[in-house]
Amino acid sequence: MKKSIETSDAEGGTVLTFADLGLSQTLLASVEKAGFTTPSAIQAQVIPLILQGKDVVGQAKTGTGKTAAFALPALQQIDSSDARVQMLVITPTRELATQVSEEIQRFGRSVGVKAVTVYGGSSYSRQIEGIKRGAHVVVATPGRLLDLLNSKRIGEVRPKIVVLDEADEMLDMGFLEDIQSIFEFLPEERQTLLFSATMPKPIQRLAQRILRDPAFVSVESQGGGLTNQDIEQRMCLVTDYERDDAIVRLIDSEQPKKTIIFCRTRGDVDRVNQSLLEKGYAAASLHGDIEQRQREKVIASFREGRLQILVATDVAARGLNVLDVSHVFNYHLPTNPESYVHRIGRTGRAGRKGIAYSLLVPSELQRVRNIKQVTGGVINHSVIPSLRDVQKQRVTQLAQKIQDTDVHEDATVIVGNLLKSGNPEDVAAKIVSLLLGRIEVTGPEKIGLPSERLESILRGEKPSKSGERGSRNDRNDRGGRGNFRGRDRRPFRREEEERKPPQPQTKIKAVSRDANESRPVIIPAKRDRPENRDGKKPAIKKKKNTRPWEN
Repeated sequence: MKKSIETSDAEGGTVLTFADLGLSQTLLASVEKAGFTTPSAIQAQVIPLILQGKDVVGQAKTGTGKTAAFALPALQQIDSSDARVQMLVITPTRELATQVSEEIQRFGRSVGVKAVTVYGGSSYSRQIEGIKRGAHVVVATPGRLLDLLNSKRIGEVRPKIVVLDEADEMLDMGFLEDIQSIFEFLPEERQTLLFSATMPKPIQRLAQRILRDPAFVSVESQGGGLTNQDIEQRMCLVTDYERDDAIVRLIDSEQPKKTIIFCRTRGDVDRVNQSLLEKGYAAASLHGDIEQRQREKVIASFREGRLQILVATDVAARGLNVLDVSHVFNYHLPTNPESYVHRIGRTGRAGRKGIAYSLLVPSELQRVRNIKQVTGGVINHSVIPSLRDVQKQRVTQLAQKIQDTDVHEDATVIVGNLLKSGNPEDVAAKIVSLLLGRIEVTGPEKIGLPSERLESILRGEKPSKSGERGSRNDRNDRGGRGNFRGRDRRPFRREEEERKPPQPQTKIKAVSRDANESRPVIIPAKRDRPENRDGKKPAIKKKKNTRPWEN
């Protein structure tokens, strides 16, 4: 008798199984083999609708099983004896395309379904050959897929199921026009599924255009909002130049199993990654300038645990499904709330708990308020631990680790030899000192704004420029950036300016580059221009040649 895989609905008190969703026995075996114990809310609601042939718009948070929600019922409708493309999945990034393809192949292996991944940065011929050999499912990024369709190198593609995964990210990345062009090549008779973590208005308009009478499914976790309630969100107020020290201190304090650090630019990614490598952390970078083969190696190393830290741009915010990421750090805040949702969604996946830290300067507090308003999440302020606090924490952890460690037989011999030339207290102290040297914590004692300044900012008082950038003394510590370089400069004196006789001025209107706006420009009156004061134009002084070797 087939083993039942069950889940309980906390609100209704009913018991729901994967078998109740209408999946075949073969797919149920694949689900159980993959380790799925309970269907998520999005899976429970969407799978029956897809099996009925309905178009669906599904909105759910990242890490809630959206891929399985569309993959399982779609696989059940594919005829493995027909070698033509029957399912097309469009994703915004290469990483997500690879992830979705792997998931489909994992479930589809038992029903004889083959999947091919199509994305930029890899060989055209290999991808075309994979499709022509008989791929039932094509998972593609918009740019490469549109190239293949326009060139007709893969012939006519007439899938009966089309999926747009992470549609809001495709909008953010500027793929909306490509998506619309792709749908001009697709048959009218099809089942279209659209999935997204957020649902901005352009995506809603796209859904109305390409879907027919769709069923809308929006799944919210307990407490509502767009962010996963299993993720604890924290923010730390720092000055801009403290970001590097803050990241290192938080890693030393939190000691994450695996973590992703998100930076705004590729240059920041490379710089932060190099800084971590120099400090001995197992880190690697991931951004758009890295070749696809190297990106795949980095992701594989991170997934398998050979890397502890991944420093990335938003390219990693979609499609990176690593279940044991315990922490996410926003070195910079993202540009919009939707990107924030997908960034922190790399942790707290599949029912696990996660922590997300965001570093920000006081002037960015309004952006945090906007993120909280849009996502409905709670972001609490957190103080970065001091150097002394982290050192005490490490000592306590070391003591506990020593107590929990089993004694190795060679250790007994070594300790016995050491005791011949020293007393037990000295021997133990030396061993512990050796261990402490391996977990040394460095950096400034305090990181972040002074407590009195912090309190005023959190009370809502407007931050001053010095509060945002750090005091001049702080900048002096960075190499004298707060002082003038070179010769002494005479300070401007307002009283000297006031003693100068005022000059008549005339206001005219000058048109700026934007033809729809103009700005006033102040120029001296004609009679006060130098050439009109004595009726003669001023003599032009010949510039002295300061480079005699050029004569």
